[in-house]
Amino acid sequence: MHKVFRALGDSTRLRLLNLVNGREVCVCFLTEILGINQPKISRHLAYLRREGFVSARREGKWMHYRLQLPHEYAAAKILRMILDEVAEEPRMRHDVAHLNAACCSPGNYRVPENAPVPAELLRPEDAPVFPRGSI
Repeated sequence: MHKVFRALGDSTRLRLLNLVNGREVCVCFLTEILGINQPKISRHLAYLRREGFVSARREGKWMHYRLQLPHEYAAAKILRMILDEVAEEPRMRHDVAHLNAACCSPGNYRVPENAPVPAELLRPEDAPVFPRGSI
C-alpha cells in the first residue's frame, strides 16, 4: 500500500490522474494543460504506469494515456475515492475545463484510429447512422 500512497502523494500526478479520468488524453495536451515540459510529464506518467494507475497507447510519435484501476481492490478503492474528492477542487476543475477547450470540445476532438471512444465524448454527428430498415 505504501506504493499507492507514494504515487498519489504528488500534486502533479494527481492532476494527471484527474485529467485522464474517464478519457484518453495525448501527452501533448497534458503538457499544455499543466505547463510542464514533456520529459517531466513522461516521467510522472511512467511512474503511474508502473504502479498500474494508467495505461498507454502509442499513435505515431504520440502516447495516449487513460486511467486504469489497479488490480488490488484496496488500491482501486483508494484511487476512486481520491479522484472523486480532488475532482471538486478548483485547480482540478480548471485543468479539466482547459482540456475540454483544448481537445475535446465539438470540432476539436479527433477520434484516434481503432480507439474506443467514451460515449460522453461522442457528438451527435459522430453517432453511427443506420439506413432505415437496415436494423
